Amino acid sequence: MRKQHSAELKAQIVLEILKEEKSISELASEYDIHPNQLSRWKREALENFHQLFTDASKDTKKMKVEYETKIDELYSEVGRLTTQVNWLKKKSGIKPD
Repeated sequence: MRKQHSAELKAQIVLEILKEEKSISELASEYDIHPNQLSRWKREALENFHQLFTDASKDTKKMKVEYETKIDELYSEVGRLTTQVNWLKKKSGIKPD
């Protein structure tokens, strides 16, 4: 069974690695985690570090606009279909709702 480490613990350990006050071997023995795993976390953190400074609000705004556009399209389709159903009911002699 593999150990599951929280994102907070991983971040804390990577910060300690980046401070370079202790070696990776020392931290590995302190936290009982293999040194290769710590090196992997450090490498992953450094590779993804640039994402901290991206403007996530642009993505959120884009998603919101897409969502609102889709909602408008669906409402207009519901209106068209309701009109068609009422017209078909009228032509067939069924009372419209």
